[in-house]
Amino acid sequence: MHERAVGNGGAMADGSLPDPAPPAPTDPRLPLNARQVFKLKKSWKGIKRNMSQTGVEMFVRMFRGSEDTKVLFQKFRDIHSEDELRTNDNLEAHGTKVLEVIDDIITNIDNVDDVLDLLKMSGKMHKKFQGFTPSMFWRIEEPFIKAVMITLGDRYTDNMDVIYKLLIKFVLENLDKALVEELASSAS
Repeated sequence: MHERAVGNGGAMADGSLPDPAPPAPTDPRLPLNARQVFKLKKSWKGIKRNMSQTGVEMFVRMFRGSEDTKVLFQKFRDIHSEDELRTNDNLEAHGTKVLEVIDDIITNIDNVDDVLDLLKMSGKMHKKFQGFTPSMFWRIEEPFIKAVMITLGDRYTDNMDVIYKLLIKFVLENLDKALVEELASSAS
C-alpha cells in the first residue's frame, strides 16, 4: 500500500480528491445522527412548500381518531364534515402554526439547546387549554407521520420513515415533559 501525496489545490498526486471529513457527531440528546439530520433537512423542503396542506391533513387525521381532542379546539370543534374541516381557515392556520414550530426545530436542529427551549415553551403553552393533558400530545404522532408520507409521496422511503418517527417522538417527549413540569409547578 502506498501513500498518495497531496498536490496543488488539495488534489492527491494521482489527481483524485481526498475523502471528505466525516460529519461532526450530533448532540447526544438528539436521537438522529448527522446523516439523518442532513436527510431530514433536505426532505423537509417538500413539507415546507406544502405546510398548510400538510397541517390540515395531520389534524383531520387526528380528529378522525379522537373526537374528544377536537372539542378542545373552539374555532372548529363543531365542524363534523372532513370536507368542511379541510377548507376551514382556522384549521389551516392552526395546522400551519404547528408545522412552523416543527420547521423551527428542523431549521435549528444543530443547536439542541435552542430546540429544547422552543419545545419547553411550546409544551408549557398548552397549559392554558382547559382539559388538555400531556398525553394528548401523542395523539398527533401517527397523523403527523401519515401527513408527511402523503406530502412527500415517493420521496417518503423506509429510511425517511425511521427519521420522521425519531423526530416526532423526540418532539412529543419534550412537549409532554414540559407540560408535566409546568402542571406540577403550578400545583405546588
